[in-house]
Amino acid sequence: MAATLSEFQAAGFPMGAEPLVALDLVDTQALCLDPVQDLLADEAAHAKWWALQADRLPGATPPAMSATRRLRAVLRELFDAHLTERTPDPALIADLNAVAAAVPTSPRLDGWGAEARAGVRWHDDYNGHPALAAIAGEAIRLLADQKRLDVLRACANQACSMLFLAENKRRVWCAANVCGNRARVARHYERTRA
Repeated sequence: MAATLSEFQAAGFPMGAEPLVALDLVDTQALCLDPVQDLLADEAAHAKWWALQADRLPGATPPAMSATRRLRAVLRELFDAHLTERTPDPALIADLNAVAAAVPTSPRLDGWGAEARAGVRWHDDYNGHPALAAIAGEAIRLLADQKRLDVLRACANQACSMLFLAENKRRVWCAANVCGNRARVARHYERTRA
């Protein structure tokens, strides 16, 4: 069963459990802080984040921290390019495609008869990592789906750098119990102070 937002937050990650792991990955870096806070700064935090994502991704072991950070940087740049309506560097698109292509997949049949189900085999014999390829694939599908891409948002809090899919049109905050709560408290303070 996939980890919940409260489980991510209990583990030290303010965001998590978004519909796409790609968004959870970019949200492991707080760009609005000075200095920028990398929530995957050490091996323990890196392993903890991957453990929380384990039910949503293929592969048994986490990728190298450097590979995780590299993909995160590419995704952040591509998502930010969309949000700021600019054309990204074509090398970023090539990098994303390379991560996805490094672990090709093929359909497979698991079981037989009433127990039969279709599965996916991840071919990791090309020096890629299945989980990173799956995340790259999610990002590719998002970036190619204009209708879904139209609900990609940055948190309305100017002091927050988190991204999310606003599948509910009223959602403007990264997490109701983080930035949403801060906004409610600020509004209440302004009302009661006046």
